[in-house]
Amino acid sequence: MKKKLVYGAILAFCCVPCLVGLATAGDKGPAEITLQSTIDPAKTPKPAQFPHGAHQARLECKTCHHGKGPDGKRLSFAEGQKIEKCETCHNSQSGLPETVNTFKGAAHALCQDCHKKNKPELAKCGVCHKK
Repeated sequence: MKKKLVYGAILAFCCVPCLVGLATAGDKGPAEITLQSTIDPAKTPKPAQFPHGAHQARLECKTCHHGKGPDGKRLSFAEGQKIEKCETCHNSQSGLPETVNTFKGAAHALCQDCHKKNKPELAKCGVCHKK
């Protein structure tokens, strides 16, 4: 019985920091995200590895995230707003302008354009789309 108590205490001591980390990570999203379309897959789908944690450490959520109003127009991100998958709206059935009517198009418009302005060396395909 004592062994079970000791092992239980050790296990709890080791797991609590991890659980606390997961709880706080849930507030801001995962540290790493694999981006890949499921609605409009590219002819040669190559998932993109997105370092979300590194971006959220430097940028406000509203830099990338936004919502959609009842009229279908883009709404600025509001703190606490539910974040939907990009392709919920950015898909071929959306009726959006061609440059952003797919997840790939929207991601390239947002991510590549930002990197071209701020860090051109990160705007190359292989940076996000690993082989």
